[in-house]
Amino acid sequence: MLYPSIDEMMKKVDSKYSLVVAASRRARQLREGEKTSLKSPKSHKQVGVALEEIYADHLLLESGEEE
Repeated sequence: MLYPSIDEMMKKVDSKYSLVVAASRRARQLREGEKTSLKSPKSHKQVGVALEEIYADHLLLESGEEE
């Protein structure tokens, strides 16, 4: 089973597209040298760490909608 599961991740975001975009942007930041805020990430890949950060509410995802 994957951690975190897609069902649990969908509770944190409004769409799968938003999840993919946020995870890819964060993974790029991690690849370029930024440090993770997780104490002991389960994944050793940047995308996995990014998803774990989103799941643990270490990243704030903002909606792109403007009023």
